[in-house]
Parts: sequence; structure tokens; C-alpha cells
Amino acid sequence: MNRRQFLAAAAAAGLLPAPFARAATPAGQLRVLSEAGPNSFDSFSPGLNRQSIQISWNVYDRLLRFGWKDRGDGTATFDYYALEGELAESWTVSDDGRAITLVLREGATFHDGAPVTAADVKWSLDRVVSSPIGKAQFASGSMTDPAQFVVLDARTIRIDLPQPDRFALPNLALTYPIIVNSELARRHATADDPFAMKWLQANPAGGGAFRVAEATLGERVVFERFDAWRSGPRPALERVLWQVVPEAETRIAALARGEADVMQDVAPRDVARIAALDGVKVAGVPTQAFQFIGMNTQTAPFDNPKVRAAIAAALPYDAMFAAALHGRGQPLWGDDPAAGLRFPQPMGYVTDLDRARALMAESGVGPVTVPFAFDLGQAAVAEPVAILLQEALAQIGITVEIEKVPAGQLGTRLQEKTVPFFFEGSIAFLADPDYFFRIFYNGETRWNFGSYRNAEFATLVERTRHETDRAAYEADVARMIALAKQDLPLILLWHPTLDVAMRADVTGYGFAFHRMLDLRPLARG
Repeated sequence: MNRRQFLAAAAAAGLLPAPFARAATPAGQLRVLSEAGPNSFDSFSPGLNRQSIQISWNVYDRLLRFGWKDRGDGTATFDYYALEGELAESWTVSDDGRAITLVLREGATFHDGAPVTAADVKWSLDRVVSSPIGKAQFASGSMTDPAQFVVLDARTIRIDLPQPDRFALPNLALTYPIIVNSELARRHATADDPFAMKWLQANPAGGGAFRVAEATLGERVVFERFDAWRSGPRPALERVLWQVVPEAETRIAALARGEADVMQDVAPRDVARIAALDGVKVAGVPTQAFQFIGMNTQTAPFDNPKVRAAIAAALPYDAMFAAALHGRGQPLWGDDPAAGLRFPQPMGYVTDLDRARALMAESGVGPVTVPFAFDLGQAAVAEPVAILLQEALAQIGITVEIEKVPAGQLGTRLQEKTVPFFFEGSIAFLADPDYFFRIFYNGETRWNFGSYRNAEFATLVERTRHETDRAAYEADVARMIALAKQDLPLILLWHPTLDVAMRADVTGYGFAFHRMLDLRPLARG
């Protein structure tokens, strides 16, 4: 197929709609292709998918944002430890750490021209803590009650905390607390839906750097720059078309021919050949996301720590990494003496079948058959892992029956704690190790994937929550890391790399913690 035939076929199929169907992108514009599209304009509605963040992140402001850290290759990554004002031009924390006062930027407006006020901010934060989803996240920063958000004047709001909390400020920079045009949203509120959640799922009401000019959720979104934006440098891009093209080969062909500028979520198997294309580059960043083998420690035979240790010793990590990720990631097996108190970190286990067999003998568990589940939506990575795991465990007396769960259903079963053995992945938005342990190694939620219960560990989790003595905090974190390695409720595998392909003239790419595109720093030429 030559270039003319490709363009004609693509346009006829609706893959490259006007005005982007026939030529390279005009100056000041960008075309983005992805495999999947957004299903909501909101940032935390029920059932919201990750792609929806690409809308809310660019269409709304938050009070704060994370700064950028130069990676030395023309790209950047977010800096968790460098908070900056976004809609807030300044903030102060009281001497006792229990009050945060934020002053909004003068002249900030929403896309309809209405001024942004502290009343809009309070309504938006009230909305977060009035939703079970939002409240669960904000509780990690001791924000749970609308009464904690106090309007002082039109441009000033105070957040009252029950105790000092180092997670309060970072929470204001996450995806949840978008600042909504409350007057517009309240026109669509009802007695049953006082925060217009249903309407906001289907409609934007922001004041961010871009406005939505056109959208069909799940298919395409057209962004236009909002020239009255006051919360940062004016973006270089005037217009962005984001289009869903499910077929990887079509996305690659469009990128190669210059009819697309950015291709998101490149599959590991495609990275090398895309990077070899003329005029194309790939930006790959190991993410804070992690993938792992989960074992329900309350279900036999995984309630036996010797069995869990045997499985960890039997797995062929190098082969799984090569087959599933083509080496595109950061391993979490083996050792890293420099890891310190960072977590996740390499967990110490390596492939050692002799040790695995010895541990199985010590466990007293005879030959056993177990199911191993993975979500079909993750099959490109999960299936090679499952097959290699099945082969390895057969050598230590464990017969594995692979269960391919229809896409989207595994999460429900994990919530119900009905899956004993599985492949899964997740992500921690906040970087502190005690936060990671609180979410993924403690409690009764879905996110405690291993259903891990250890009284000492639970005490340490609570003790580190508000610990102000640095030495005591570090000692407790070190002990939690030791227990995680000893008890192995999860077999951490790796941090996968997020690969984004783009034309050589695209600049300003930065990896954001939510793994979607921040359009604001991007430029062409």
C-alpha cells in the first residue's frame, strides 16, 4: 500500500478525520493516537478508566502540581518532592501543621469566562470527600469532611487538619481534586446528586489550559488552547486531536508516514521497530506502576509461607521479563544494595529450583493443583508470565491451571477475595514507603492483594502514619521492608516501562505519575 492508498483507506474508515486526514499536522497542532479512549470527563467517577485522566488533567486545574525533573535526554519526569502552585499562587502551613492556607491566582477564569473563586474550590473539595472514591484517597491526607475546607475570602481558602499530615499537600496535586465551575455544575445537580456527578461524567466544566472543542467519548477528543489560562506558561499547542485507533499496525503506519505525531502506550514488542523508523523517536520511562504475582495468604496452600517462598524461588524471572516486557522495565527480583528505604525495591529472590524443591518439602504440602488467573485485557504481558509460571511450578509439584478472566472482571473478584493466585498490576500515586505498605499490605480492601495479616506489620503501618521522628520512622520502614521480604504476600516482578512514540519534531514530553499525556509542555518543531 502506497502513501496515497494508505491515506484514502484511513480517511474512508474514519481513522484520520478532517481536518487531519490528508496532510501532516499544521503548525501549532498535534495528533495523538491511542488504542483505547476515555469514558468520562470527570476525574473520579465510578468506572472511570485511565484514559479519562487525559481529559481532566488538561481541561481542569488543581490547586497544586508536581514540578518536572529533567531526564537529560530531552524529556522530563514528574518530581514528587517539588510541589508548585497551579491555581494557587501561594500557600502557607501553620506552625502546628494543622492549617493550610492557599491564595488563588488573580484573574483566573473558567472556560465560560466566570471567575474562579474560593467558593468554587470549596465546592470542588467538598465534592471529593462526599464521594466514596474521592474520600478514600483524600483520607490518606486527613481530609474527610467538608467542614475542613473554609472560605476566607474570594481568593483564599483554608484547609483544617485534625493533625499534621505530610500527605495533605501532595493529595492536592493528584488527579482527584479538579477545580470545577461550581455555578455551572450546580445547574445540573439534583436532590439525589447534589454534586452533579452524572452531568460531570458527560460534560466538562473546567478552567484548565485546554478546553474541549469536540468530543465523542471512546472515539475522539479535540482540545483547543484556552488563551485566558493563568495557572502556568501558555502552551505552545493551539489544537490537539486525540483519536482512538484500536489496531496497532494502523497507528504505527500513521506515525511512520507523519499523519500522526504521538502514539501512546506502545507495546513492548513494538518498541525496537518503531524506534528504527525514520523521523520517529520513543520515550521510555520505568513507571511507579508495578506488576506482580498475587497469592491470597488466607487460602491454602498459599497460607503456608514455605509454599510462597518456594514459588518465589522457582519462577524464571529473566525469561518472564524477556517474554512479557521484552526487557522494557525495571526488575524487582534480585538485590539492590543501594535501594535503602525505597519501596518497591528488589525483593531478594532469584531463580533457584533446588531451593524451591527443598522449601516445598519443608512445607509438608504434597503435589497440589491450583488455578492461576489473569485479566484478558492484560494478556500481552500476563499470558507469557502465566505459561512460564506453569512450566516452572510443575517442576516443584504444583500443577497450575491457567484461567483467562474476561476483561474487566478480575477486579470484582479481587474485591471479593475469591481469587487465590493471579497476575495483576497497580500503582501508588504517593511515593512514601509507608503509604505503599498501608495501601497494598494492610487492611481489608481489594488493594491488599495478598490479604496479608500480620499484627506487627499493622502496628508499624499505624505508627508511621504521623511519625515526626525521622530516625524512628526509618527504623519502622526498614522493619516493614524486612517483613514484606520474609512473608512474601506478593511476588513483585517489575516496574514496567511506559513507552510513548512520537515524531522527531515533538518536544517537551514529560512522564506524569498518572501515565497519560500532559499536553501543556508539548510542542512541535
